Amino acid sequence: MGASVWQKGAPVVSKKAIEKVRLEISVVLGKATMPINQLLKMGRGAVIELDAGVDDYAYIFANKKLVARGEVVVSGENVAVSITDLVRGD
Repeated sequence: MGASVWQKGAPVVSKKAIEKVRLEISVVLGKATMPINQLLKMGRGAVIELDAGVDDYAYIFANKKLVARGEVVVSGENVAVSITDLVRGD
């Protein structure tokens, strides 16, 4: 039988049972606030300035719950996030 995952006070769940569970991962680089009319005037090439600096963390969410912080990196032709800190749950 496959490996099991244990949590204190919870039943054993096989690793195979959770392998196919899908999560929505999102990364927040920063935030901005603007009037709707300014947003509606934006077109191709418009730049939205965020409240984050170049050295600030990117925040990593799994199913809308903060799970980690990281740094933005380039991976080949893609933008990626290197995890630097895990955020402990409740």
